[in-house]
Amino acid sequence: MSAPAFTVLQTKPVPRGTDEFEVKRAAILKEFADKVPTEYYIPKSILDSVELDVSGIPAKCSILSPEELRITEDYDASGLAEAIASRELTAVAVAKAFCKRAIIAHQLTCCLTQWFMDEAIQQAQKLDEYLATHGKTVGPLHGVPISIKDHMGISGTYTSGASLYSIVKATEDVHFIRVLREAGAVFYCKTNQPQSLMHLESDSLWGRVLNPYNINLSAGGSTGGEAALIAMKGSVLGIGSDIGGSIRGPSAFCGIYGFKPTSYVLPFDGMLLEPFPGELNILCAPGPMGRSVRDLNLVTKTVLATQPHLIDPRLIPIPWTGTETPIKGPLRIGLIEHDGFVDPQPPVKRAIAWAREVLSDPKYAGLVEVKDFKVYGAAEAMHKIRKMYFPDGGASTRDAITSTGEPIHHLTTDILKDAAEDGMCTAVDLGNMRADRDDFRMKFLRSWQDQEVDVVLGPAFVGPASAHDTAYTWTYTSLYNFVDYPGVVIPTPVVAKAGEKYDASYKPLSPECERVNKLWGETNFEGAPINLQLVARKYHDNQLFGALEVLKDIFQLS
Repeated sequence: MSAPAFTVLQTKPVPRGTDEFEVKRAAILKEFADKVPTEYYIPKSILDSVELDVSGIPAKCSILSPEELRITEDYDASGLAEAIASRELTAVAVAKAFCKRAIIAHQLTCCLTQWFMDEAIQQAQKLDEYLATHGKTVGPLHGVPISIKDHMGISGTYTSGASLYSIVKATEDVHFIRVLREAGAVFYCKTNQPQSLMHLESDSLWGRVLNPYNINLSAGGSTGGEAALIAMKGSVLGIGSDIGGSIRGPSAFCGIYGFKPTSYVLPFDGMLLEPFPGELNILCAPGPMGRSVRDLNLVTKTVLATQPHLIDPRLIPIPWTGTETPIKGPLRIGLIEHDGFVDPQPPVKRAIAWAREVLSDPKYAGLVEVKDFKVYGAAEAMHKIRKMYFPDGGASTRDAITSTGEPIHHLTTDILKDAAEDGMCTAVDLGNMRADRDDFRMKFLRSWQDQEVDVVLGPAFVGPASAHDTAYTWTYTSLYNFVDYPGVVIPTPVVAKAGEKYDASYKPLSPECERVNKLWGETNFEGAPINLQLVARKYHDNQLFGALEVLKDIFQLS
């Protein structure tokens, strides 16, 4: 009898490249598969009969013990840190449980690029020994397993920009990862991203990431592997990055928590393998993704406590008060029904209605004040930012990817096309772009101030998770990259239902809005979770978390 094959579920394959590229791709996938013990393989009978929602399979496939299920399901990261510190759990037991669950999750969603269980257990053993010897933890994340987006360098592991040409072996931890390691984090896997890192579906040479709640939908991008892994409970805490929605989009698609800070609050140095021209206009920000508000706060507090601005002069030295930040008077919330550019799909409209109803309860009158908020310039911002991402016309991105025979994926083509029309910018062009961007930011802030709100609450995306290869319109997140405002996405109890229809009064706000409406009619979104996005002004990251603390009990947030 032949040995069973290691199988990763794919509902829509990624495009095929040249024969030479496919040989190299196959070798990379084989190297990954060879590390996985056969006892962690999901039985073929299960894979052959999966339904749309695969999120419950890890608990039913008999690979995890009852104790491993408890470890991976019953804690957030803060709870795990407390349980390890009190010796209720060992770091080794926690690492093994999450390594096993992560590889189960990968077989169902293609969420990983690398998996290093042996190294994780060795890290955990050292932490257990330290605690036994010294009677204290090494730091606030002692023994907590953290999954990492693939482009972020971890010493001794490969890192990439999600294309074959970009794969290199990291010789040291990047700044953010080093801080987490010194705080006691255990690293055990790296997660899948989109080709080019610049669109809202994580499809790369490793495969296409599937949404755990409906595998015909995307898990989002560019931190889609992280989002799917956390939703599958194969991770309790992950680190992503966001230049257009890359933390918030996938977190929303998969129903988890995700925080994009203002740029230059958390350290990003070393995370890009080569200079990205788009950062001349729009800055990327790293941030945490997880199961609770307090976990997002824990990571941010831990990193900023090390005073990273003393190492990276670009960082703004903002003392972190986070969820302890006081909010004076009622929290003034601007509620966004639509951004004037795209009217959201039906379940998102239901989530907004849910939020309005909850916030309008008279018992919260002294805590919150709800106002309708009109978004300034969303359409204008979307058209500007797509060009500003690629001031070289996208040529360097396209040429680098194709240099190995790798095919250009559908959404890579889509995100490059606007900039390709203009080609390479001159220095004068670039200067004009930045002046135009700054003028928009001034007008946006004035509009915000005129409406007298502290934070805004609205859609995180035009709908639930998109069907594969259809995540075209992400103005609800990219707008806040354009103005550089911090945002958190939070789960709601709303889930997409089969057969939902647009309201009879619907009229498209733009051609993009009409396309979103058309996509709704072509796709079954059943089971997809709906998140909302809470946004504060630039450098008001502490106030954002103060607002989250106010809303925690109101919305019953974790």
